[in-house]
Amino acid sequence: MQKTFQKTGAPSAGGDGGMRAPVGRWAIHRRMYDWVLSFAGGRHAAGALGALAFAESSCFPIPPDVLLMPMCLGNRRKAFWFASICTIASVLGGIAGYFIGWGLWHALEGFFYAYVPGFHKEQFEYVRKLYEKYSFWVVFAAAFTPIPYKVFTIAGGVFGVALAPFIAASAIGRGMRFFIIAGLMWFFGERIVRFVDRYFNLLSIVFMLLLIGGFVAVKLVK
Repeated sequence: MQKTFQKTGAPSAGGDGGMRAPVGRWAIHRRMYDWVLSFAGGRHAAGALGALAFAESSCFPIPPDVLLMPMCLGNRRKAFWFASICTIASVLGGIAGYFIGWGLWHALEGFFYAYVPGFHKEQFEYVRKLYEKYSFWVVFAAAFTPIPYKVFTIAGGVFGVALAPFIAASAIGRGMRFFIIAGLMWFFGERIVRFVDRYFNLLSIVFMLLLIGGFVAVKLVK
């Protein structure tokens, strides 16, 4: 996640008063990020959020968090509504990704390997082994943490993962992620922006480890 929110009055975490150097033509990822943020203050922001969350679950490289956060800050009363939109659209996008993998992968794999960040043959083989061992937890981890969720949604279809657990894990992981972000924005407002922006990846991984550790501890006690 980058360090500047636009159209919400949120401060830049870089301490530069919101001023940034011009983005070069080569910086495609950053230009896409800025384009996504441009929707935050518009009347079609909710629709853009849903579309982004849906697309990110199968092919788009920018996570919906970057739009969810400034939207929650701009209208804190609707923070949890925005999180709901994000969750539902993301899970539906995950299901779409699953069926891309299930029915269209042989026709589209060349495109994904060439143009969609995160897709590599070696990585797919590693994901297959993870699915063989952990299934539900793999999807949950990808849905909740910064792990590329889209890789796991499409791989789920390619490797024939059971659909019902796949949807359940996606809904729980995505819901927790987006509602935690919305809750932080609602409760703390702009005070939490820099902290979440800087440590979100680390915090989500730590939380995931603690959650898994808790289940392991309960199993050992039994």
